[in-house]
Amino acid sequence: MPARLLSSLLLLCCGLAAAQQPPVLTLEQLPRPSAPPAEAGPVVPSQVLRWREEAQRLEYGDGVPRDPVAAARLYCRAARYGDAEAQYALAWMLTNARGIQRNDAEAAHYFAAAAEQGMAQAQNMLERLGGTPLGDPPACLRPPEAETPRPAPALTRQLARVQMIPALPPPPQAPEPIVRFVNLVAPEYKLSPALVLAVMATESNFDPLARSPKNAQGLMQLLPDTALRFKATKLSDPTQNIRAGMAYLRWLLAYFQGDISLALAGYNAGERAVDRYLGVPPYAETRLYVRKILAAIGGQRQHPFDATVVAPSPLLARLRGG
Repeated sequence: MPARLLSSLLLLCCGLAAAQQPPVLTLEQLPRPSAPPAEAGPVVPSQVLRWREEAQRLEYGDGVPRDPVAAARLYCRAARYGDAEAQYALAWMLTNARGIQRNDAEAAHYFAAAAEQGMAQAQNMLERLGGTPLGDPPACLRPPEAETPRPAPALTRQLARVQMIPALPPPPQAPEPIVRFVNLVAPEYKLSPALVLAVMATESNFDPLARSPKNAQGLMQLLPDTALRFKATKLSDPTQNIRAGMAYLRWLLAYFQGDISLALAGYNAGERAVDRYLGVPPYAETRLYVRKILAAIGGQRQHPFDATVVAPSPLLARLRGG
């Protein structure tokens, strides 16, 4: 067989063999999964857990074919609802290019969210990536579509239209003296008593001696620094505690221009976290806290506010495109 013909046959065979091999992807060519669409209907914690467990099986090929892209999308769904382990796992996939394209900048946001929920290993990884994440949080940490704050209408129209939360029966465990005090004093702070009592029920269950692991104290579970902001020096005094908590709620409602969800998220997680995450932060505790209180007040999402208390959050201007 002529040498040229033999060479041609060898090239043809090699070409066919190469064509049958799957292409080898570089790190830059690895897939970049998109965020899943908004969920239809409410999402309960057991569903979030199922997403994370299914994602783990897909990531490691545990009883199913390994599919890192599908795993990342499920981790994303769970991360959006505040699952710290899913946030950490998705960040780990991004920093190690585990079947998806590497992105350390995005991973830093997921590590930060998990660290802010108390995960020590996430804090260690965040420090290895340089500390504070830069830029806006990724889509998998944004509030679900149903919880995304909408731009408030013009201030004068909003004040004219929004009403106080209607009078509701107090929580059954609420002591009568506390209910009477709140009904009497809440109007001084331009607050609906129903909102104050719902916050108090969720925060302390009306225990004036309640103290959280983070040192939030009293009926309204105020941190000492927050109490000082609103002129409370003795958190064990129920009167001071309730008044300072009302002052903080009034401030938050002014800062978020009457958006109850954002104000409640700020009360639980701090207003700076709400600004940073462009809505209710991706913490399981905070998301559950907001939903629980909204249910207790009949689902109302807007509350009158005093625009003279504080300038509005920069988040609201961004939502309006300003």
